[in-house]
Amino acid sequence: MKTRAITGFFFVLVMLASVLTGEKTFALFFLLLSLFCVNEFYGLVQSEDVKPHRFLGIILAGTIFIPILVYLLTGEGLRYILIAAPVSIVICITELYKKSEKPFHNLAYTYFGVSYLIIPFAFFSALAFLNGSYNFHLPLGFMLLLWASDTGAYLFGVKLGKNKLFERHSPKKSWEGFFGGMFTSLLVAFILSTRYIEIAVVHWAIMSLLIVIGGTFGDLVESMLKRSVGKKDSGSILPGHGGLLDRFDGLLFAAPLVFVYLYFTLSL
Repeated sequence: MKTRAITGFFFVLVMLASVLTGEKTFALFFLLLSLFCVNEFYGLVQSEDVKPHRFLGIILAGTIFIPILVYLLTGEGLRYILIAAPVSIVICITELYKKSEKPFHNLAYTYFGVSYLIIPFAFFSALAFLNGSYNFHLPLGFMLLLWASDTGAYLFGVKLGKNKLFERHSPKKSWEGFFGGMFTSLLVAFILSTRYIEIAVVHWAIMSLLIVIGGTFGDLVESMLKRSVGKKDSGSILPGHGGLLDRFDGLLFAAPLVFVYLYFTLSL
């Protein structure tokens, strides 16, 4: 428990620093984080039968995410995302020369790892530039709402949890925890609305609900993935917490939902 608490403390400090220290630090941090997550995903799914293209998959992830980040920072450079097309073709050609019994399993996991992780991280990064220039309020608010949801779900689930939410994939989750997480997240949303008034309280509240729902399903899908490959944790990089995917599974589904909602509502 002590190790878990210490890791959690430094994890929160690093995450806050990545958002609060400026746009370049923010972009670089989430680029590296996303690539580490892709690498961890390939390690998670790799087995005797399945061998995704780890190196080329990471290259593909970079050729997609780097142009997006450059565009967010400068308004230019998005055309270089086209480099991802030949990289994708090279991955298929490379598989032709591998002596694999399940070549399309290798390709499927390679491409899925990129789409599963890079697209959500791109949406999350874009939150910081939703108004055309860097503003840490939305990504910071997103993380605080997600942490509030996770904390509330854990506390209410431990104290009151009786009715299982989705026992087949996550036996410890309960409906009481789900609604407890919703309550704490909504409470934090109200507090944020008094500090960051560029968006109305109703938008913070809807953000909160999307994060709770998207985060819950993101967690369940990652649990389903781990169970399908027979693993308890996605990795061991965070002592007491597991891997990076274990910490960011909620972001993967919640970030696209929040960005799409805010993009269309705030631009109307």
